[in-house]
Amino acid sequence: MINVKTLVRPADVRDQRKIANLMFFEAHVHRHLDWRTPLDWLGSPLYWVIEHNDQIVAALACPQDPPPIAWVRLFAHAGHFSSRDAWNMLWETAKAELGERGGATVAAITLHTWFQTLLQDSGFANRQQIIMMAWENRPVPQCARPRGVLLRPMTPDDLPQVADLDAAAFPPIWQNSLSALERAFPQAVVSTVAENEEGRLVGYQISTQSPFGAHLARLAVQPDAQQRGIGSALVCDLTAQLVHRGIQRLTVNTQSDNFASLALYKKNGFQTTGEQYPVYVYEVPADG
Repeated sequence: MINVKTLVRPADVRDQRKIANLMFFEAHVHRHLDWRTPLDWLGSPLYWVIEHNDQIVAALACPQDPPPIAWVRLFAHAGHFSSRDAWNMLWETAKAELGERGGATVAAITLHTWFQTLLQDSGFANRQQIIMMAWENRPVPQCARPRGVLLRPMTPDDLPQVADLDAAAFPPIWQNSLSALERAFPQAVVSTVAENEEGRLVGYQISTQSPFGAHLARLAVQPDAQQRGIGSALVCDLTAQLVHRGIQRLTVNTQSDNFASLALYKKNGFQTTGEQYPVYVYEVPADG
């Protein structure tokens, strides 16, 4: 008799090579675009694998950062193992542990229809779309610098205040934690802060470079400083710096219901690319 053993267990750093094989060699892989790769999260809570006959055949990572927000940062499985079985086993484990930890908002930006189907069948709701936009080979927009506001390069010492600004500017699901910003900062090709006369940060942007140009990964303005042209000033300054470096293409994404953000980018020469990706959300209640 053949003894077939299948179990779900927490992932650990010793699983790195086997999880990497799932990520890079299997067809069914969902990865969250993040400042950290899915392998960087190994050793964190809320990361599991399925072992089948002593082989890792699936993995799910949804660590909270910041709590109580848990993005699905990785779901992958081997081709010989059912997508539905892998997801159901791992998701039920995730729900139970998240409930024990006090509940969470679990979210995923989906690029693949097979994963959308799994989420929908598990009760996830499509709340909004991510809209892709691009500025390419256009004149550099000219923006007036708001009075009393200085634009300068971001420094590591700015990051705690940048994290506070980010938390004030966005709802929890879209906030960047201080640890995320500490990872983002070294990866930036251009990072800028807007500072008022009292030395308070009222806006910032972080942009990264790729073989295809640059990407405006984050733009935020303090709520009480909005409608003063600070966002446009940051965008205009960024495009001027990129063109000076020979970079003629800048992409950005924003939420379909963030009308202020959409208007800001269109005003400054961005056009929608036609790419849209749904955001699915599930609210895990606290146990008890």
